[in-house]
Amino acid sequence: MTSPVWHPFFQHGLNEPIPHVVKAEGALLHLADGGTLIDGISSWWVTTHGHCHPRIAAAIAEQAGKLDQLIFAGYTHEPAEEVARGLIDLAPKAADRDPLAHIFFSDSGSTAVEVALKMALGYWHNLALDGLAAPRHRILVLQHGYHGDTIGTMSVGERGVYNAAWTPLLFDVDTIPFPHEGQEQATLDALEAACAQQPAAFIVEPLILGAGGMLIYPAWVLREMAAICARHDVLFIADEVMTGWGRTGTLFACEQAGVVPDIMAVAKGITGGAIPLAATLATSRIFEAHKSTDRARLFYHSSSYTANAIACAAAAANLAIWREEDVLGRIATLARGLEQRLDKLAEHPAFAHPRQLGTVIAIDLMTPDAGYLSDLAPRLRAFAGEQGLLLRPLGNTIYLMPPYCLDADQLDRVFAVLRKAGDAFGVSA
Repeated sequence: MTSPVWHPFFQHGLNEPIPHVVKAEGALLHLADGGTLIDGISSWWVTTHGHCHPRIAAAIAEQAGKLDQLIFAGYTHEPAEEVARGLIDLAPKAADRDPLAHIFFSDSGSTAVEVALKMALGYWHNLALDGLAAPRHRILVLQHGYHGDTIGTMSVGERGVYNAAWTPLLFDVDTIPFPHEGQEQATLDALEAACAQQPAAFIVEPLILGAGGMLIYPAWVLREMAAICARHDVLFIADEVMTGWGRTGTLFACEQAGVVPDIMAVAKGITGGAIPLAATLATSRIFEAHKSTDRARLFYHSSSYTANAIACAAAAANLAIWREEDVLGRIATLARGLEQRLDKLAEHPAFAHPRQLGTVIAIDLMTPDAGYLSDLAPRLRAFAGEQGLLLRPLGNTIYLMPPYCLDADQLDRVFAVLRKAGDAFGVSA
């Protein structure tokens, strides 16, 4: 029987097999045919502590029997309040920057970034209404960035075949070149010049660009970019949807640069990856610009499931795990294991450009068949699946972003598959 399901980022016309997963635990996915997969990419970068974590699963079950859903427009509940307090407590802080002090809930990374963009534009709109500033409408973006698949987030992301069909709907942005090694000053100079034109905001993925190819840049560049924006009073938006929750080695990537953004988007690992939830954090000045006795000045954004109580209960359990357990210790151990094995993999003649940030590693497979639309990535994905590993390469870039519970034996199995992939698909670098 043909399934009616339409899968994301999947070309059904190629008739590629679709494995049926029936159970998950820790770093393992169990298939209907009896096989297992090691989840090498945290099921699209969301699962942090491991699948079906007992504390998070128990919190979901308990909350489902008390309060499942509540309209959040003018009502509240304790799981949301607890998560909001916890996020403020854990958010990046610096003595010379206003803290992130307000939380707006949503339900995905894309919507969290949409909210961030609307907050930034709404801030300048309201200041202009009060005669406190000139209107600002332009958004600055970093080359190769990815922020989601809604209209606003596609607008601030890299343009290409993946969003060409909707080009007429996308708004114009100004693009700052990516700070490749040795070209960092050119990036900073371009940002300085663009900020002098008084745009509304600059949005970045801090330290590493995910879908853009796992491109890494140093913390000092992030710090300088934030400083340039501060000098020109340009709002600095950090998209921590992928980079947050320990992926880069710290709870949030901005911490490594001592940066406190004006607005920060988080999602994916906010619930440990168990259930959808997202949040956009903002400083008080962003909030106060929307606060008024005029009902026409409220922040016009919502979704039906804003701050869903069950999702918030899962997030509260995740925050408790971060407070009470040595998660950063587990992350450091995993990062060392990845580094040791990546160094050995890089000796393979078919691989080049190894790179790592925290528990994220990437390496390029040397092959003439390297384009985003080539069949290399699907063939690599299928090959890895046959060897018991869930991968999703970006063209010829193979990356790992595993759950923090991955043990040494599982790591060895993962890298054995990568070496086999080099043997099967690569050419000498």
